[in-house]
Amino acid sequence: MRTSSVAAPTRAKAGGARKDSALLRGGVAVLDFGGQYSHLIARRVRSLGVYSALLPFDTPVSALKQMGVKGVILSGGPSSVYGKGAPHPEEGVFSGEIPVLGICYGYQLIVQAHGGEVKRAERREYGKAELRITDRTGIFEGIEGSGVVCWMSHGDSATRLPRGLTSMGESDNSPYAAIRSADGAQFGVQFHPEVVQTEHGDEMLSNFVFNVCRAERTWSMEGFLEETVESLRRTPEGRVLCAVSGGVDSSVASVLLNRSLHDRLQCVFIDTGLLRQGEAEEVSRFLRDDLGVPIEFVDASKRFLGALKGLADPEEKRKVIGRVFAQTFEEYARVNGPFRYLAQGTLYPDVIESGHTSAPASVIKTHHNVGGLPKDLKLELIEPLRELYKDEVRALGTLLGIPAAVIGRHPFPGPGLAVRIIGEVTPEKLRLCRAANHVVEQAMREEGLYDRVWQAFAYLGDDRVTGVLGDERRVGAQVTVRVVESVDAMTADWFRMPYPALERLSSRITNEVEGVVSVAYSVSSKPPATIEPQ
Repeated sequence: MRTSSVAAPTRAKAGGARKDSALLRGGVAVLDFGGQYSHLIARRVRSLGVYSALLPFDTPVSALKQMGVKGVILSGGPSSVYGKGAPHPEEGVFSGEIPVLGICYGYQLIVQAHGGEVKRAERREYGKAELRITDRTGIFEGIEGSGVVCWMSHGDSATRLPRGLTSMGESDNSPYAAIRSADGAQFGVQFHPEVVQTEHGDEMLSNFVFNVCRAERTWSMEGFLEETVESLRRTPEGRVLCAVSGGVDSSVASVLLNRSLHDRLQCVFIDTGLLRQGEAEEVSRFLRDDLGVPIEFVDASKRFLGALKGLADPEEKRKVIGRVFAQTFEEYARVNGPFRYLAQGTLYPDVIESGHTSAPASVIKTHHNVGGLPKDLKLELIEPLRELYKDEVRALGTLLGIPAAVIGRHPFPGPGLAVRIIGEVTPEKLRLCRAANHVVEQAMREEGLYDRVWQAFAYLGDDRVTGVLGDERRVGAQVTVRVVESVDAMTADWFRMPYPALERLSSRITNEVEGVVSVAYSVSSKPPATIEPQ
């Protein structure tokens, strides 16, 4: 079974994804033009059982041929194809020798390359739109229904198709929302089939991968596990220090590393003072006691909170937390070493949102285990999960024998409650935020809703509102509850919580968290919002 390999651990660079050229033989390459969904395309293809990897947008056609790829997908991106300095692939990509699917910006590249016209749209399209399919061949084969809901995210549109390209579908604002070449080797869609909001998106990608590219299923998580363990065992000599937070990502990474490296591994749990209630005790129970992972606990809460004092900007808070994390591990390494490597549970979304891909994606937020690391870090990085999404990590954790209760835990940000506290992190706001989050998790479990959603939590800022407790007017804090549904964290929709459950949750927070007098509920999806508030 063909699998993804783990490169020899090296100092992480901003270049992003590895070029698994040998593994791409028979697979599908995604050329990255900087879109926030670029990695998600590769994830969707892999979910079909075909290996896919992200490559730089200017990868030579000769290299693609040498790799033996069955097809190429051109990703979306923030640029305009007609703009100065806009990224373009080699012209040979459009020769028809290798099947091509262009998505959003990639679709516009196909139109432009063949002599068509792309201009700024009179009406931009963002969010859900209806696609009316007019040609059910190629990528639309077998898709029924006159109208399909699709996810648009573009400010440019094709205004004229060249000879050799024909329309396959339209929307209210895009007369050429889907196109194909006369030879059936090139397709383009103005929308994003890779996101869950697009109906039949997986079928469209499947049609391209199997019917157009003629690829075969050769990728599985079982194969990934087998080769990753073998590759990690080939890691050059040196002890490994693993950062463990108690979340799903670092837990899976630590168990995977323990299986691979065992006596070379030492896991460290840093108490930042920004953790969930009872986190240290929970981690000790399931990692050390149940799974036999070697782990030591370090209380650095005063150090973290001191470093955050006076900081209100979310990016500054993240970077400070990242720096203190790295400093703490380096100090631990000096005392308890020698260590050569620092292992982390970095995932694809961490890399994407930090802007560290192979194309000029915008930085959404800096993650403590990506953008916050100092340039003079003395430990080399091992990131065995760097190519995976959360759902893949959970599947991997199940294969590793990690209990379902751990695998099913909701995501928790690496910087902890600092990103759920808007403004400066103070002891009082931290107390309120921690207690409110604990109530939300408890209530969601008791209501039978915890396992139905992707994430549920509470956050707060500096707002002070007037409430009435007993017979007294009292000024207190307002907490916002956010509950979202998602598959991979790249997109998310707010959860329509049953009103009776929402009422009970609100009542519990105001009754059980001293100092909170008001509860709000977030109804923003991603995009335009992100899941965490900061």
